Amino acid sequence: MSSLNKGVSKVAVNLRWDPSPMGAVPHDLDIVAATYPAASPGGDPAYVVHFDSRSPDGTITLTRDSRTGQGFGSDEIMTLELDRLAAVYGRVVVGVAIQQRDGRRVFGEVAKTLVTVVEGHTELWRSDFSPVAGATAAVVAEFVRNERGVWEYREAIRGFETDPQPFVSLMGLTDER
Repeated sequence: MSSLNKGVSKVAVNLRWDPSPMGAVPHDLDIVAATYPAASPGGDPAYVVHFDSRSPDGTITLTRDSRTGQGFGSDEIMTLELDRLAAVYGRVVVGVAIQQRDGRRVFGEVAKTLVTVVEGHTELWRSDFSPVAGATAAVVAEFVRNERGVWEYREAIRGFETDPQPFVSLMGLTDER
């Protein structure tokens, strides 16, 4: 039986991009996760994890944060230990937002973007943001606890035209709301 049939337990969302050209203002992309109560999975998040923060119980952490895209490998890494998340939580949505403090930028203007969702050594999903090239923020993954209490992964790539702060309020909206 594959780990997907057992549900997902511990995943990493990895983000990379190339630095801005010499002399240009650096691109700053950020991974953001919002955790929702099981009783209201389409409502307001119980808490949000982003740069300089982690979940109150330590189950969701940003282990790497870049402001420029410089370096080798992933520029940002967020780890989600879903199997340790309290039963009161039923949904986690992960997104990526481009900081807009130095002028409007969209994913299509940032060189060699790549986001992956991995569990152990298994890559569950990858995207270069081309489906949302004109967006300034995007939902990239969704994890939902099913009726048996098992976490399921749902592929997601939904683009938004917004700044990072409003994105946090929009990223978890569902059609059921």
